[in-house]
Amino acid sequence: MPWPLSDHTEMMTPRNNILLISNQSSRELARKVADELNIPLTDMIMKRFADGELYHAFPCDISGMDIVIVAATPDDSAHQELIDLIAGCRYWNSRSVNVVVPYLGYSTMERAKPESGEIPKGVTRVRQIYRARPDFVAFIDLHSEAVLHAHTGEIRTRHLWTETIAARKINELDVDDYVLVSPDYGFSKRVSRLANLLGCPHTAANKDRYDVDRTIIGQLSSAVKGKTAIICDDMIRTGGSMLQTVDRCYQAGAVRVMVMATHLVLPEEARPKFREKGIRIIGSDSYPGRESDELLDLFSVAPLIAEELIHYLRIQDN
Repeated sequence: MPWPLSDHTEMMTPRNNILLISNQSSRELARKVADELNIPLTDMIMKRFADGELYHAFPCDISGMDIVIVAATPDDSAHQELIDLIAGCRYWNSRSVNVVVPYLGYSTMERAKPESGEIPKGVTRVRQIYRARPDFVAFIDLHSEAVLHAHTGEIRTRHLWTETIAARKINELDVDDYVLVSPDYGFSKRVSRLANLLGCPHTAANKDRYDVDRTIIGQLSSAVKGKTAIICDDMIRTGGSMLQTVDRCYQAGAVRVMVMATHLVLPEEARPKFREKGIRIIGSDSYPGRESDELLDLFSVAPLIAEELIHYLRIQDN
C-alpha cells in the first residue's frame, strides 16, 4: 500500500527569489531538501577566528528574497547559529524568513515542576527563535506542541508529522502480523494515528519517570503475544525506557521486537545495548549525523519538508 507524496519537481515553479541555506548541523538534510525542490543549496561564507568566534556572511544580496533555513538544534552552537542566521536575514532586508527545525533540542523540557526552580528550556529557547522575528517556523514530530504557542501571535508555526513516511517505511519492511506499541500512554494517540494508516492494532506500556533520563516501564498488555512488536516513540536518547519496553514485549509473548523513533539522539554508549538484544532501529535523518548502518535503518524527512515549503511559499505569494 503506497503513501505517495507529491511530485515536487512538477509542483515547484521556477523562482529566482528563494534562497535555501542551513546551519552547519543540518547541511546534509538541507541538501536533500534542495534536491527534492530542484533548487540549489546556498553555502554561507564562514570563517573561524583565532579566539573561536564564527564569521558568517551571505554570498549574495538577499534583499527582497524569500529565505528558507533548515536548521536542527542538537546543541547550543547549532541553536545560536540558527538565531544568527535569522537575525542576519532581517538585517539585510530579506522579504521573508522561513525556518524548518527538523530536531528541536531541549524539546522534552517544555514545563517546569512547581517550586523546582527549573528552566523550561524547550519553551525559553523557542522563544529566542521567535524573538529573532522569522515569518514562519515548522517543527517535526515535537515532544510537546506547547512550544508552538510560545509567541504573541505574529509568527506562523506548523507541526509536521512523519506518520505518512513512517507508515510507508514500515510497509516496506518484511514484517507480518505486527502490533504497534507506545512506551507510554502519553504517546499513544500518535501511535494510534500511525496504526490507523497501517491498519494494524496498537497498545501502550505504562511508564513512570522518577529522575532525569530515568524511567520505569511497568506492565504491557497481551496484545503483543505471538506477534512482532514495533515500539514507536518520538525520540531515543539514552534508550533506557525503550530497552525496558523491549523486555516487557518479550515477557508479554512477542516473538520479535523492533523499534521506531523519529529523532535518533542515541549516544554512542547506547548503541551496544540495542545490538546485544538484536534490535533493529528504524528512524529518520532529522538528527544530524545519523546514517543507515548495521543498527539503523533510516528514512528521510526531506520529502516532508519539501512538501510543506511548496505549500507555504505558494500561499505566501497569494
